Amino acid sequence: MAKKQTGVQFREIMTSVKHGDFAKVYLLMGDESYYLDRIVKALENNVVKEEDRDFNSIVFYGAEADMASVIGSAQQYPVMSERQLVILKEAQAMTNAKAQLDKLSSYLAHPNDTTVLVIVYKGGSLNATSSLLKSAKTPSTVVFKSEKLRDYELKGPIKDYCNEKGIGIDEKAIGLLCDYIGNPLSKLFGEIDKLIVAGGRENKRISPELIERNIGISKDYNTFELVKALAKKDYLKSMKIVDYFSRNPKQNPGIMIAATIFNYFAKLFVASVARDKSDASLMQLLEVKSVYALPDYREGLSKYNARMVLGAVHAVREYDAKIKGIGSTQNEYELLKELIFKIFTVQ
Repeated sequence: MAKKQTGVQFREIMTSVKHGDFAKVYLLMGDESYYLDRIVKALENNVVKEEDRDFNSIVFYGAEADMASVIGSAQQYPVMSERQLVILKEAQAMTNAKAQLDKLSSYLAHPNDTTVLVIVYKGGSLNATSSLLKSAKTPSTVVFKSEKLRDYELKGPIKDYCNEKGIGIDEKAIGLLCDYIGNPLSKLFGEIDKLIVAGGRENKRISPELIERNIGISKDYNTFELVKALAKKDYLKSMKIVDYFSRNPKQNPGIMIAATIFNYFAKLFVASVARDKSDASLMQLLEVKSVYALPDYREGLSKYNARMVLGAVHAVREYDAKIKGIGSTQNEYELLKELIFKIFTVQ
């Protein structure tokens, strides 16, 4: 039987499930549905043998379910099988969902040994003070919270997913996927699957060129490259990229560009005032997961002092306001050219 695993990690749960080490109750919740769906699928495939699922795999959906029926099913015994699986999907869709889920508290105190009960609550999390979560602090219950990842946290999952698929991926390709696809993970990984198919059986690596051919993201003209050009104070390259953006506005909206540039200079300011500028210290301060992300910041530190970085941050904020119609009706790409000029000339 699985041990108490409050706050357990995704990989731990998947490993336990695949080894047939099941908890009696799983409380799965959070904003990132990809990992929740993966765990549920693994349980559906492993808890009950395929030939026994007609009678021993029961699924409820929150909008139509009542808690009495869910508990009643969980308390029953399997039909000619070692165990049964009872799943409540979309639990957040129940009327007064959190109050309804608290009714499970008494069941968690004495769960059925032959039932694996799974509760899936998407789009948020239960309050730590809820009766259900208090009751979940038992050796027989697994609690997993799947939080939405921030942009800088996507690189690890991308690499992990590619490893699972047996394919490599270039650092620049990761940057393109993070910048232009991003969350949710289901969409991001779906695009990676398309790239794997497009590359063919002989291809063992996702490259920027593969992305450019199949997703339509330019490997040379994108926000990833714009940041590099800004870091180097390469005015000509920056303007060429903006010109490309203006001819491909759907793929390069001003709001996304503003967010990327702002994020870079905000982190560059943190780096500029840091006493310890070693790789390890900067990785922690800037919340980057790889030393490969540091060259752009090193380059920026050599070209901008703290005062100049603050000026750049201010200019980006003005740009963001103007493209939203505050104080300007100019085209967003003309405004972007103005922004770059301000960044390069700030004193």
